[in-house]
Amino acid sequence: MFHAIGGSETFDLLVRRFYERVQTDPVLWPMYPQHDLEGAIHRLSSFLQQYWGGPTTYSQERGHPRLRARHAAFKVNPEARDHWLGHMRDALDTLDLSPLQHATFWGYLDRAAHSLVNTFAE
Repeated sequence: MFHAIGGSETFDLLVRRFYERVQTDPVLWPMYPQHDLEGAIHRLSSFLQQYWGGPTTYSQERGHPRLRARHAAFKVNPEARDHWLGHMRDALDTLDLSPLQHATFWGYLDRAAHSLVNTFAE
Protein backbone atom coordinates (compact mmCIF):
# COMPACT_ATOMS: atom_id res chain seq x y z
CA MET A 1 0.00 0.00 0.00
CA PHE A 2 2.86 2.40 0.82
CA HIS A 3 4.18 2.38 -2.75
CA ALA A 4 0.78 1.92 -4.39
CA ILE A 5 -0.55 5.23 -3.07
CA GLY A 6 2.56 7.29 -3.75
CA GLY A 7 4.99 6.69 -0.91
CA SER A 8 6.19 9.25 1.61
CA GLU A 9 4.87 12.24 -0.34
CA THR A 10 1.28 11.00 -0.11
CA PHE A 11 1.52 10.22 3.59
CA ASP A 12 3.12 13.59 4.33
CA LEU A 13 0.40 15.36 2.36
CA LEU A 14 -2.34 13.45 4.20
CA VAL A 15 -0.92 14.29 7.60
CA ARG A 16 -0.33 17.96 6.79
CA ARG A 17 -3.90 18.31 5.54
CA PHE A 18 -5.14 16.56 8.68
CA TYR A 19 -3.21 18.93 10.96
CA GLU A 20 -4.50 21.97 9.05
CA ARG A 21 -7.95 20.90 10.16
CA VAL A 22 -6.95 19.94 13.70
CA GLN A 23 -5.53 23.43 14.31
CA THR A 24 -9.05 24.87 14.05
CA ASP A 25 -10.67 22.23 16.30
CA PRO A 26 -11.37 23.35 19.89
CA VAL A 27 -11.67 19.74 21.11
CA LEU A 28 -8.50 18.33 19.55
CA TRP A 29 -6.06 21.19 19.21
CA PRO A 30 -5.40 21.50 22.97
CA MET A 31 -4.21 17.86 22.98
CA TYR A 32 -1.53 18.46 20.37
CA PRO A 33 2.00 19.79 20.94
CA GLN A 34 1.51 23.22 19.43
CA HIS A 35 5.15 24.05 20.16
CA ASP A 36 6.21 20.98 18.15
CA LEU A 37 3.74 20.76 15.30
CA GLU A 38 6.42 19.70 12.81
CA GLY A 39 7.45 16.93 15.20
CA ALA A 40 3.84 15.75 15.51
CA ILE A 41 3.48 15.76 11.73
CA HIS A 42 6.67 13.74 11.35
CA ARG A 43 5.64 11.21 14.00
CA LEU A 44 2.17 10.56 12.56
CA SER A 45 3.39 10.43 8.98
CA SER A 46 6.26 8.08 9.80
CA PHE A 47 3.95 5.87 11.87
CA LEU A 48 1.45 5.57 9.01
CA GLN A 49 4.21 4.99 6.47
CA GLN A 50 5.64 2.17 8.54
CA TYR A 51 2.23 0.62 9.16
CA TRP A 52 1.52 0.55 5.44
CA GLY A 53 4.82 -1.03 4.43
CA GLY A 54 7.14 1.94 4.15
CA PRO A 55 10.37 2.73 5.97
CA THR A 56 10.68 1.75 9.64
CA THR A 57 11.69 5.25 10.68
CA TYR A 58 9.02 5.43 13.37
CA SER A 59 10.27 2.36 15.24
CA GLN A 60 13.89 3.35 14.78
CA GLU A 61 13.22 6.74 16.35
CA ARG A 62 10.54 5.89 18.92
CA GLY A 63 10.48 2.15 19.48
CA HIS A 64 7.32 0.06 19.35
CA PRO A 65 4.26 2.18 18.47
CA ARG A 66 2.31 1.25 21.66
CA LEU A 67 -0.61 3.38 20.47
CA ARG A 68 -2.80 2.94 23.54
CA ALA A 69 0.05 3.71 25.93
CA ARG A 70 1.12 6.78 23.96
CA HIS A 71 -2.44 8.14 24.05
CA ALA A 72 -3.19 7.26 27.68
CA ALA A 73 -2.26 10.74 28.90
CA PHE A 74 -5.01 12.29 26.79
CA LYS A 75 -8.76 12.24 27.30
CA VAL A 76 -9.78 10.33 24.19
CA ASN A 77 -13.54 10.13 24.49
CA PRO A 78 -16.04 9.44 21.72
CA GLU A 79 -16.31 13.15 20.92
CA ALA A 80 -12.54 13.47 20.46
CA ARG A 81 -12.48 10.26 18.41
CA ASP A 82 -15.25 11.53 16.15
CA HIS A 83 -13.52 14.89 15.64
CA TRP A 84 -10.24 13.09 14.83
CA LEU A 85 -11.98 10.80 12.38
CA GLY A 86 -13.81 13.70 10.74
CA HIS A 87 -10.60 15.61 10.09
CA MET A 88 -8.78 12.51 8.95
CA ARG A 89 -11.66 11.60 6.63
CA ASP A 90 -11.63 15.09 5.13
CA ALA A 91 -7.86 14.86 4.59
CA LEU A 92 -8.09 11.35 3.16
CA ASP A 93 -10.80 12.46 0.75
CA THR A 94 -8.40 15.01 -0.79
CA LEU A 95 -6.02 12.26 -1.95
CA ASP A 96 -6.26 10.64 -5.36
CA LEU A 97 -6.79 7.07 -4.16
CA SER A 98 -8.69 4.28 -5.83
CA PRO A 99 -11.94 3.30 -4.11
CA LEU A 100 -10.30 0.12 -2.75
CA GLN A 101 -7.25 1.99 -1.44
CA HIS A 102 -9.47 4.62 0.17
CA ALA A 103 -11.73 2.03 1.81
CA THR A 104 -8.77 0.00 3.05
CA PHE A 105 -7.01 3.04 4.50
CA TRP A 106 -10.22 4.36 6.03
CA GLY A 107 -11.03 0.99 7.58
CA TYR A 108 -7.72 0.99 9.42
CA LEU A 109 -8.08 4.59 10.62
CA ASP A 110 -11.60 3.96 11.87
CA ARG A 111 -10.60 0.82 13.80
CA ALA A 112 -7.50 2.49 15.24
CA ALA A 113 -9.44 5.55 16.41
CA HIS A 114 -12.09 3.43 18.09
CA SER A 115 -9.42 1.38 19.86
CA LEU A 116 -7.88 4.51 21.39
CA VAL A 117 -10.99 5.66 23.26
CA ASN A 118 -9.96 5.57 26.91
CA THR A 119 -12.83 7.37 28.63
CA PHE A 120 -16.51 8.08 28.21
CA ALA A 121 -16.36 11.19 30.38
CA GLU A 122 -17.21 14.48 28.74
